[in-house]
Amino acid sequence: MAFLTLFGLMLAATLASAYARTNIKNWTIITAVTLLVGIIYFDTGFWASLFAIALLAVPAVFLNNRTLRQQKFTQPFLSFFRKSLPELSETEKVALEAGTVYWDAELFSGKPDFKKLHNIKKPELTADEQAFLDGPVAELCAMLDEHEFNHERGDMPQSTWDFMMKNKFFAMIIPKSYGGLGFTALAHSAVLQKVSSRSAVAAATVAVPNSLGPAELLLEYGTEAQKDHYLTRLAEGKEIPCFGLTAPSAGSDATSIPDVGVVCKKTIDGKEVLGISLTFDKRYITLAPVATVVGLAFQMMDPEGLLGDKKQLGITLALIPRDTEGMEIGRRHLPLDVMFMNGPIRGKDVFIPMDYIIGGQDMIGHGWRMLVECLSVGRAISLPSCSTGGAKMVSWGTGAYARIRKQFNLPIGRFEGIEEALCRIAGKTYSCAATSTMTALAVDRGERPAVPSAIAKMHATEMARSIIQDAMDIHGGKGIIMGPRNYLGRAWMGSPIWITVEGANILTRSMIIFGQGAIRCHPYVLKEMEAARLEDKAESLKRFDDVLFRHMGYTFQNGVRSFFQGLGFWRFERSPGDKFSKKFYSKITRYSAAFGFAADIAMLSLGGSMKKREKTSARLGDVLSHLYMASAVLKRYRDEGSQSADQPIVAWALHNHFYEIEQALKMLSYNFPNKAVGIFLRRVIFPLGTHELPPGDRLGHKAASLLLSPNESRQRLTHGIDRDESPNHLVAQMNRVLAKVIDTEPLERRVLKAIKSGQIDEIDPSAQLNQALAQDIISKNEYNLLTKVRQEVAEIIAVDDFPFEAFDRTLAQPSEDNHSKVA
Repeated sequence: MAFLTLFGLMLAATLASAYARTNIKNWTIITAVTLLVGIIYFDTGFWASLFAIALLAVPAVFLNNRTLRQQKFTQPFLSFFRKSLPELSETEKVALEAGTVYWDAELFSGKPDFKKLHNIKKPELTADEQAFLDGPVAELCAMLDEHEFNHERGDMPQSTWDFMMKNKFFAMIIPKSYGGLGFTALAHSAVLQKVSSRSAVAAATVAVPNSLGPAELLLEYGTEAQKDHYLTRLAEGKEIPCFGLTAPSAGSDATSIPDVGVVCKKTIDGKEVLGISLTFDKRYITLAPVATVVGLAFQMMDPEGLLGDKKQLGITLALIPRDTEGMEIGRRHLPLDVMFMNGPIRGKDVFIPMDYIIGGQDMIGHGWRMLVECLSVGRAISLPSCSTGGAKMVSWGTGAYARIRKQFNLPIGRFEGIEEALCRIAGKTYSCAATSTMTALAVDRGERPAVPSAIAKMHATEMARSIIQDAMDIHGGKGIIMGPRNYLGRAWMGSPIWITVEGANILTRSMIIFGQGAIRCHPYVLKEMEAARLEDKAESLKRFDDVLFRHMGYTFQNGVRSFFQGLGFWRFERSPGDKFSKKFYSKITRYSAAFGFAADIAMLSLGGSMKKREKTSARLGDVLSHLYMASAVLKRYRDEGSQSADQPIVAWALHNHFYEIEQALKMLSYNFPNKAVGIFLRRVIFPLGTHELPPGDRLGHKAASLLLSPNESRQRLTHGIDRDESPNHLVAQMNRVLAKVIDTEPLERRVLKAIKSGQIDEIDPSAQLNQALAQDIISKNEYNLLTKVRQEVAEIIAVDDFPFEAFDRTLAQPSEDNHSKVA
């Protein structure tokens, strides 16, 4: 009994040390002092004390004696580790080395330092950036008409293209020294949000030149001559760029590019020129039909050894003028009837000189690294921002429509079924915007946020698709019937496009987010791999031993913290924030520990086969993603002044994220390839079972109600969209009418009461108003007001119809030739 008492004291000291994340030395001291106190206090006797001291001394000596543990444990384990270490391809190594980490690494830590989250600056635009939004961007938005672009013209008018080029919409990322705007990533994001709130066609057109394309590649890797020539012309609108990466047999697997460039010599004007003969077939290339300069990725070969002994030189990038002989360009794809410029680029035996290579001959074979590094920046902004702009506009419009549209004499937004969809729209819009903004701010800090950009791209586009789906359900037939009055249908049709491009979401979820994050963001895994690959064996053993035992302690500590926080200890975690947000910070800490532990157990038990366990990787990626997005939500709430009026939407978003985290961890444990390990995970992470619930009905009612009327929370939720009431801005017109509808609701209730009492017995709504006026139920002014508002409401809920022959495509006339947008 005495020994059990001492053993219990040592176990308690060990668990407390692990929970507090102490190191080996401090654990030894704490446990030894605890044991000594126990021996003295409980007077346990000689033998019990001796056994207890021995039980502590053996692991303590082993763990604190580096030489001993290296010989007896680390050396054999290092040999095993090297054999089981998955062989990384060169492309995988490049992908791992390309990005940087910040908050995503904190989420792997098991105990995030929220000071780092709060140290990320608040989103603020410069005076020039705000002026651009209020001036040229607002002017552009007034010119945009999705029905005209998609149904009538199949393109934007030339005047719109000219306006974009004149006002440098394609040069936001080009520095002012080259004639560009030199905007921050936050401003770039804000422009895309505002433009995308009006037109997906215009947003895609603006996004591509400022994302993964020639300008960014030239800025990072171009020669001075290339920068001086192209960046100025791009800034002035004299060139329209595109970039050809995807091939028929190389989509998500971009490294398998089949397009080939063979080093050769060609006689031009009597001179022998060293260059490349290109044969390529690219598709899905945005802006290709109108591009004047084409970025191209290809496999470079040197079979004759003109550059050296190496025959296969690797992926290389070049910049090629449109009028280069042999280039086939100008045909268009039709991406779900969303008429942004997109099409194929082909060429056979197209000769280009060596100085067309981006960065010159020094960058031959470095194309994949160049692409990955630039993609982590471009992907962090373009699609998350466009998705956010669309989501905000859908929230603004759907909330108004749900208040204006009535059935059974009630606004449809008052029905609980509609409320369910409205609260999802509000909560996901908040999360989408928060995630997009925080990721853009990472770029402005100089980060190359490889993992956050993948999270932002995938989840922003998925949330936007969900938001549009709910909006379509609320609008019903209004959203289905296409025409000038439909402000929603085209967004619904185009949502799969954004899911697919810049890394298909299925691939991103199952292979990239955790697959890259597990090594790049984990505090020890990459260091262990680097130590194991050192050629100096002594140094390799020393470094590996240090990192390995830190890693083992980290895993044990996360396991202990996961278990006790699963018992409810998370409520006692120190957390920043106000009374409302403290518990949410604590939950992030709780699930960060659970995630870190689950990730380590998965990598330890599955080893190299983890690469093939895509469902396991996807679920762990879901946990990391929702932790990141929950953090972004809390940061946004804090940055906006912790507004109490916003709390229903903020709480809905956070409860949704935590529910998704718990579901991912639960399904990970139930579906873990090794059942015993799955049961172990479940018992450690959820010792009392799972308890997170999706956002409740009362909370959903409060969140949905905020969309149904003009208020500051609704204004903050949809901040940054275009609200100027132009003739073709139907959502802005609807929100103007919304205020009138709310003002006349008391009058409508008075008329309805008279109908129910039998004072009014007419069936026709106009006749009912006449009868109400005749019986002094309403005054003449009230009659005029109700008549006008009802007319405006009728216009809002109306849909379009067309002559029978309107859809006979054989009668279509050739449209304006827009193949060349540059004057």
